[in-house]
Amino acid sequence: MRTTDVVGFCRRAVSGYPLRSGLMLLAMAIGVASVVVLSTLGEGTRRYVANQFSSLGTHLLIVLPGRSETTGGPPPMMGQTPRDLTVQDAMALARSTAVRRVAPLVVGSAPVSAGGRQREITILGSTAELLPVRHLAMAHGRFIPAGEIFRAEAVCVLGYQARKELFGSRSPLGRFVRIGERRFRVIGTLTQKGQSLGADINDVAIIPVASATALFNTESLFRILVQARNRDAVSRAKRNVQEIIRDRHDGEDDVTVITQDALLATFDRILRTLTLAVAGIAAISLAVAGILIMNVMLVAISQRTGEIGLLKALGATHTQVLILFLVESTILSIVGAAAGMLLAAGGLLVLQEWFPSFPLAVPWWSPAAAIATAVSTGTLFGILPARRAARLDSVAALAEK
Repeated sequence: MRTTDVVGFCRRAVSGYPLRSGLMLLAMAIGVASVVVLSTLGEGTRRYVANQFSSLGTHLLIVLPGRSETTGGPPPMMGQTPRDLTVQDAMALARSTAVRRVAPLVVGSAPVSAGGRQREITILGSTAELLPVRHLAMAHGRFIPAGEIFRAEAVCVLGYQARKELFGSRSPLGRFVRIGERRFRVIGTLTQKGQSLGADINDVAIIPVASATALFNTESLFRILVQARNRDAVSRAKRNVQEIIRDRHDGEDDVTVITQDALLATFDRILRTLTLAVAGIAAISLAVAGILIMNVMLVAISQRTGEIGLLKALGATHTQVLILFLVESTILSIVGAAAGMLLAAGGLLVLQEWFPSFPLAVPWWSPAAAIATAVSTGTLFGILPARRAARLDSVAALAEK
C-alpha cells in the first residue's frame, strides 16, 4: 500500500462523514485557539506591566518612610510612627556618586480653580529633577525652575487633562490658578500621557516642593525618587541611600528602598507563571478533543466493519490497517490545529481592534506547543480505535456488513 493510497483512503473516510469529522475538527480547533489566545493575553499582560514600569523612569529607586519587614515581635505601640522623610534627606542623597538625580515628592489633593471653573485634582510638589526622572515631556512653556529648593515660588505646571478642564482651548501660560487658598501662575503644560500604575499624570498640578509643604502644612515627603547613573549602579545607589538615611536618622534603618528592576522582576516571574498556567488549563481542552476523537472513531469502527473486513480480505495486514486509522486521526488533528490557528488569529485581530493600547504579543512557543500538543494528543487517542480495527477478523467483519 503506497503513501498516496493511505492518504486517499483517509481523505475519503474523513469527507464521507462530514458531520462527524466537523465536530472533531471543531473540538481540536477550539483547543488550539484557546492555548494561543490565552498565552498571548498572558504575555501581553506581562509586557503591559513592563511598559508601565518603564514609563515611571529608568534605573529608578523609590524611597519610602518606614521599614517594610516581617518579624516575630509584637506590633508597634499605638502612636509609634516611622521618622518622616524630609527635603534635607533628599538633598543628602544627591551626594552619592551612584546617584544621578533626586526628586523629592509631596502628594496631596486640593481644589484648583480658574476663570469660574473648579475641579479637585492631585497636587505634586517636587523639583526640576522630576521632569527627567519620571520621563515627563512639556507641551508648552517650561517646567518648574531649578534653583533654591526651599524657595516657595508661586508657579505651577498643569497636566493635559487639568489644563483642558480649567482653560478649554485657551492657552493657560501666564494665567493664574487658585490652588486651595493660594494663587499660582501657570508656566507650562505637560503632554498627554497615559496612566502609570494607576496614577493619572494627565490630571495633576505640579508645584515647587517648598510651595507644596507650605500648602499642605507639612514637612514630610510622600516619597523620594532616586535615579541611579546606570543599570550597574542601581545596587550601589541602594546601599548608599540606606547608609545616608541611617546616618541622618540616628543609626536606624527606618526607610524602605524599592528598586524598579526588583519590582519588575517580581511581576515578570508572577506573570510568566500565570501565562504558563492559563496555557496549561487551555491545553486540557486539547485532551478533551483527543478523547472526543477516540470515542467518535470507536463508534465509526462499528459502522465500518464491512469496509475493514474487505480490506483484510484483499490482503491488508494488521499493521496496514493500524496505520490507516492512525493516519486518519493524525490528519484530523493536523487540520483541526490549522483551523485553530486561523481561529486564534481572527480572535486576536478582534481583540486588538477593541483594545488597541493593549500590547498583544504571541509567545514564540505558544503556536508550536499548541500544534504539537494537538497532533500528539490526536495520534495518542487514535491508537485504541486503530488497534481495535486492526484486530477485527476479516470473515466476521464481512459477515456483519
